[in-house]
Amino acid sequence: MFQSFDAATSPDTGATRLADLRSLMRAQNLDGFLIPRADAHQGEYVVPRDQRLAWLTGFTGSAGFCAALLNTAGVFIDGRYRLQIRDQVDLSIYKPVNWPETQLADWLMGQCQSGDVIGFDPWLHTHDEIAQLSKTLAAQNIVLRPCANLVDAIWDDQPNAPDDPIIPHPIKFSGRAHDDKIADISRGLQTANHSAYVLTQTDSIAWLLNIRGTDLGQTPVALAFAIVHANAQVDLFVDLGKTSQNLRKHLGDSVTIKAITDFETALSSLTDTVCIDPKTCPEKVVQILTAQIAHSPDPTTLPKACKNDTELAGAKAAHMRDGLALVHFLAWLDGLDSGADISEIDIVRHLEDCRRDTQELQNISFDTICGSGPNGAIVHYRVTHDSNRKLKQNEVLLVDSGAQYQDGTTDITRTIAIGNPPKEAVQNATLVLKGMIAISRAVFPVGTCGKDIDALARGALWAQGKDYDHGTGHGVGSFLSVHEGPQGISKRATQAFLPGMIVSNEPGYYKENAYGIRIENLIYVREIGHIAGGDQRQMLGFETLTLAPIDRRMMDISQLSKAEINWLDCYHKRVFETLSPRVEGRILEWLKSACKPLAS
Repeated sequence: MFQSFDAATSPDTGATRLADLRSLMRAQNLDGFLIPRADAHQGEYVVPRDQRLAWLTGFTGSAGFCAALLNTAGVFIDGRYRLQIRDQVDLSIYKPVNWPETQLADWLMGQCQSGDVIGFDPWLHTHDEIAQLSKTLAAQNIVLRPCANLVDAIWDDQPNAPDDPIIPHPIKFSGRAHDDKIADISRGLQTANHSAYVLTQTDSIAWLLNIRGTDLGQTPVALAFAIVHANAQVDLFVDLGKTSQNLRKHLGDSVTIKAITDFETALSSLTDTVCIDPKTCPEKVVQILTAQIAHSPDPTTLPKACKNDTELAGAKAAHMRDGLALVHFLAWLDGLDSGADISEIDIVRHLEDCRRDTQELQNISFDTICGSGPNGAIVHYRVTHDSNRKLKQNEVLLVDSGAQYQDGTTDITRTIAIGNPPKEAVQNATLVLKGMIAISRAVFPVGTCGKDIDALARGALWAQGKDYDHGTGHGVGSFLSVHEGPQGISKRATQAFLPGMIVSNEPGYYKENAYGIRIENLIYVREIGHIAGGDQRQMLGFETLTLAPIDRRMMDISQLSKAEINWLDCYHKRVFETLSPRVEGRILEWLKSACKPLAS
């Protein structure tokens, strides 16, 4: 199975583990210790060995951190996890802190005394993070001290690092040879008079070298570091047991494979001016480097985000394949008897089976969020055997899922009526749908950022005094991370949209203890050019990739404008015309009904 349903942690262990941590803190003359969710590569997902935050506190969300002091411990979580944390964490010893409303520095200054020393593992915090935090805390004479990881010291059964092989990613999927990508970065280094660039993010290295792995399971990367030199040579630091002759042949003469244990020595031997991205580079790298350091954004980020023609063609093929799997799944779900004994876990497993039937599924792209009734209101709900809930009639089911195929990564959410959904839920789902359509239809000038259009998705909800506490959209990789920057749609998304960027479009609404609503398609940025009658501005827009019906039972059609109805009818017509030749029988009849025009 791709997805485990066992609860990885428990609130019952929190008190003992925190007490052990505090004993070690006292032994090392520390007044506090920081426990981020991050690993040394600063990605969103971490292997079991690096899940220190979850092991210590019980909290398994994809973002957050803990500041453990001798007399209190704060677990910082954003709006997505304020319900989830109540079930996962012992609230008698860990205090939830609303973040980013409350910043770590402000919280520490309110809890600590002058002269207190806070320990941190420099591999798990970026250079920018530590520099800014240190500067702020210095005003109150609170000191940050780098040290070995204290959680590792008390985690007796900490898992081993993964050792799965690294595999080449063929050019028929990547669309560009890795030597060409390396040459581009090297030319940039030469122009800036820099000798090397240190890459620490796994997806950056995977994209640059056209390699993939299974270390992170659902994100197909290998744990690695790399140094790109100005002479177009790259040193790749990995566990040598993951390499093969085939990999070496793929990488060729431009890439030298070295043991990951040699990374620190290689850093200390670099000379002249070495470039890092201070927003993603671990503080430890800066401590090791003796060369002059220059700061510059990761040079792979924008070219990775702007999919080339081959990657876009792959994304379209992947979404057609995934759409077929979703149609089989949704038809099965609709065909269940009203008294069927079906649970959230049953639904997740059946959806995985539908995707596996494509014969091209590599993995799911994240743990499926399948929340029935009140569980749907937990934004990043992950079903376990303990939380598993049976479907009930006249409720709402939220299913957010995705897949990894060699030619593309998918992510789709559908909110589905089980029986006759509550009228209030339909009304709110219609508001969410209006926001999703507004983003889908958006046309905007070159230079527009995600923060500029985020309000389009929220406008209908705002008019009713409602909102949601997550971003409207995130970037998506090409057989890489389902959450990829720098593009996004949110109040904080400042990257201008560029052609070829893929982004999700997923407004939502959540009523605690009742239901959750989210409708999500993936879209990509395309050039529109000049618009007749306009002022000759270059314009951009979105093209929808996702192909799956949207549940008409969750729409109040009377609240939709003619333009919104036209968009839905055109979208469903495209879904039907694309997928119908590939299904038959009962599935075809279901698809025809699900995609019929709203006016009919």
